[in-house]
Amino acid sequence: MKPVVSVMNAWSCVVISLFAIVILSVLGSLFKSEHHGFTGSEGEPEDGGAVAASIFTAVIVYAGFFVFCAFQAYLHMRARRGGAISLS
Repeated sequence: MKPVVSVMNAWSCVVISLFAIVILSVLGSLFKSEHHGFTGSEGEPEDGGAVAASIFTAVIVYAGFFVFCAFQAYLHMRARRGGAISLS
């Protein structure tokens, strides 16, 4: 199997997705727990659970990106080592 994206794009996507998963998970947890700094004041959302659900949906999307890009990076590493089986 050959990689679809370049090696630089694959590793950049892995790093960005990992940071997004961590940061959004923390934000989602704070909204879910109705933290006073994120809900309840004027101009803030009243339903922290709904906001948390949206944020956790984004975490799932970024987890999908992470898995795809990590697999692409793995394919690049395998091809560089000559581990891919080729009949041509």
